[in-house]
Amino acid sequence: MTGDVGTVYLVGSGPGDPELLTVKARRLLKEADLVMHDRLPGKDVIELVPAEARVDVGKRAHGDRTPQSEINRRLVERAREGKTVVRLKGGDPTVFARGGEEMTHLADHGISFEVVPGVTSATGGPAVAGIPLTHREFASSVTVVTGHEDPTKAESAVDWEALAATGGTIVVLMGVTRLPEYTQALIDAGMDPETPVALVERATWDGQQVATGTLETIVDARDSVGVEPPAVTVIGEVAGVREDVREWLEGYE
Repeated sequence: MTGDVGTVYLVGSGPGDPELLTVKARRLLKEADLVMHDRLPGKDVIELVPAEARVDVGKRAHGDRTPQSEINRRLVERAREGKTVVRLKGGDPTVFARGGEEMTHLADHGISFEVVPGVTSATGGPAVAGIPLTHREFASSVTVVTGHEDPTKAESAVDWEALAATGGTIVVLMGVTRLPEYTQALIDAGMDPETPVALVERATWDGQQVATGTLETIVDARDSVGVEPPAVTVIGEVAGVREDVREWLEGYE
């Protein structure tokens, strides 16, 4: 252990395209002694990190997992060795990425940290697919929820009935698997079954694809297109804008 304690940077990588990294994020990836990365940043972003500095601590559904407690322990341990550590996450580190938990853990252990925001997939994914989350004609509010909650919770913290009544745009992250459950919950709560819905898979990555439909048809559309995680679900009239601009989309279509 050195005399000086290092700093931990909680860095958002954006949706996946390395050109959407912030200037500061790109610099830190090259300068850090250690980059502890998830799976979601994508290989093009991860390859910007010197090979000797990469540490994969990603979590994969039904596969290998690094427990959050172990990630927390390593962050503190490496910082106390005097290292500059980047904790690299997909999207933004504070949006359904457990950045808040890691900040608290670092603070509790006296470790200096800094948050480097990234473009969250909640906004970036729909945008590159031609879907604005707000629109003066259709939506003046946006609600972002998770489709994958802590399995130890006694009940869901997402009130789908309230969301159906609120109106505006609903964005669901990590919600591909549970799509049939929450679309039906919204219909049961009174939302129009004809409400447009879009799924954007692997936004800005090679292999990006989009499935569109309505609350009533989007599950079949998902299965027809073959959408798999990671994907963002957009529910609301704004999802219909894509069809008006689709032929003009460039870069990821």
